[in-house]
Amino acid sequence: MEEGAIRWSRFPWLIPLIQLGLMGTGLAAIARGDGLTDDTGLYQRQMVWVLLSLPVCVLAVLIPYRFWKTRGFLLFLISLILLAIPYFMPARGGSHRWIPLGPINFQPSEVVKLTFMMALAQHLMFRSNYRQIWGLSIPFVMTLIPMGMILKEPDLGTAMLFLPVLFAMLFAAGARWNHLLLIVVLGLATVPVGWRFMSAEQRSRVTTLFSQVDGGPAPRGDGYHLHQSKQMLALGGMWGSAVTGPATDDEFLYHLPASRTDFIYCLVGERWGFWGCLGVLLMYLILFANGLAISTQTAEPFGRLLAVGIVTILATQVVINTGMTIGLMPITGLTLPLMSYGGSSMVMTSFCTGLLINIALRPGFEVTGETFRY
Repeated sequence: MEEGAIRWSRFPWLIPLIQLGLMGTGLAAIARGDGLTDDTGLYQRQMVWVLLSLPVCVLAVLIPYRFWKTRGFLLFLISLILLAIPYFMPARGGSHRWIPLGPINFQPSEVVKLTFMMALAQHLMFRSNYRQIWGLSIPFVMTLIPMGMILKEPDLGTAMLFLPVLFAMLFAAGARWNHLLLIVVLGLATVPVGWRFMSAEQRSRVTTLFSQVDGGPAPRGDGYHLHQSKQMLALGGMWGSAVTGPATDDEFLYHLPASRTDFIYCLVGERWGFWGCLGVLLMYLILFANGLAISTQTAEPFGRLLAVGIVTILATQVVINTGMTIGLMPITGLTLPLMSYGGSSMVMTSFCTGLLINIALRPGFEVTGETFRY
């Protein structure tokens, strides 16, 4: 097949349909959150971001993904420079995560997640040195650099995404099982080091996970968010307030900080109950299953690795975000893809789904190089 040739018969229709479904559900949940708070402007702003992200997704589909594979390292380096810029700016809410660009705030870590996968895919394709123990050093260093910078912002949630992506992409490239096990051991060995670099607030969120108590009055501090999160889900019951009406008139019980960003899954549970939460998870499962199918049907190495990385990072984000709402994961500033309020996340996630479609439409190999060695 000619390089870059499009096979429209392979268009993965379920991916854009699921994407639109998640966006619509997120907008409805944000509208519900606006109705429960005094701040009623996030729905309109998120609608703007959704509309802007759609042409970004189309652009990601139209530009042949092979355009990115020779530029992965350069883009990764540029994104790391962007990631360092917020350190030289005044903190916002105690964090150095954003670059102010007039009326909007740009979050460089969202770009780093994508360029990291591009650079790692560029490094792993057509190589066999990662099948040797010493060959893991470069991918491991490439992972630890953005992790350390993001953890210092501080942003524990985003930093937690990089190691699963490294593991999945090495596995897809054919790394040896014993070497992958070594990565896990090395990752566990870095936990004490990471603990030292974590802020007092981040440590508190981890310790709160193991000291949570169900029922009773709302605790103070970080435990308050977790208590209110689980309470909001409980208020929805099986069918949610959209069907059975509000469970109580006590406005305090509906108070949940960051409900439209980090805890938007709780708004889904309150509005549409258990079945609504299950429906959202089912949509994500369909999205990820289609992404993995695309990777297995793609013979070109860069495309396969990039598809695996995209699915892994989005799936990990979903697991962490939904897990923290029910007390199974530490509370972090990690959004739910395609649903939570936030422009940088919405645009970059849409670009990633566009890349998945792009890879599906161009599955052939190139005339040079070779495919993976297992």
